[in-house]
Amino acid sequence: MKKFLLVVAVSAALSGCAATGTVDKDAQITQDWSVEKLYAEAQDELNSNNYTRAIKLYELLESRFPNGRFAQQAQLDTAYAYYKDDEREKSLAAIERFQRLHPRHPNMDYVLYLKGLVLFNEDQSVLNKLASQDWSDRDPKANREAYQAFAELTQRYPNSQYVADATTRMTKLVDALAGNEMSVARYYAKRGAYLAAANRAQNVIAQFQNTRFVEEALAIMEMSYQKMGHAQLADDTRRVLAQNFPQSPYLSQAWQEDSIPWWRYWK
Repeated sequence: MKKFLLVVAVSAALSGCAATGTVDKDAQITQDWSVEKLYAEAQDELNSNNYTRAIKLYELLESRFPNGRFAQQAQLDTAYAYYKDDEREKSLAAIERFQRLHPRHPNMDYVLYLKGLVLFNEDQSVLNKLASQDWSDRDPKANREAYQAFAELTQRYPNSQYVADATTRMTKLVDALAGNEMSVARYYAKRGAYLAAANRAQNVIAQFQNTRFVEEALAIMEMSYQKMGHAQLADDTRRVLAQNFPQSPYLSQAWQEDSIPWWRYWK
């Protein structure tokens, strides 16, 4: 009996050691490392696309060396690693935490740029990339939030190295937001809600006048006014359409559901 109890006790102890070794493997391996070595190892993992281990090492670094530039950089790199690992919510949470802890950090322009990238690339799954999803079909909330992050970057840090790329992305986001509004205008037009369709199309022209959707927006407005019996408004809209788009197919044929331009589906 004593021998049996001893075997059980030894087995339990070994199992406990094995479990602890599995859970705290990185903690044990790195327990005597300097902050410089720990950060370098985390960077190597990040650069090798081993994002889960990189994040674990950054967390170990911050817990052991909570003060100083390495801890702050580890927080930034954690947000980036989550972004690269398609962990959108965790990346945004890490970014917001960094902004809260270090509101005057000299790399805040990068933080805003990374936030914009995370939001900009939302819903860019492999299937959507293969399908060449029209950006106007994306969630407009994500488009607006990404635009706001990039806009804050360009306004607060006009000389930042990230401004040029942010500006390019903002142009695409404006086009997408216009497309979101245009989709709603089409929806109302197809269902005979002509007042709502005209109002939505007018929003496109007022807010997104430099996008590719203005021509169709004018056509929907003209058609809607005709349907509602507002001949003068329809004529005025047609004159604007002819003046700005003299080759428009909508001048010879009024907007119809099946007359949506080819670039609505292919870009």
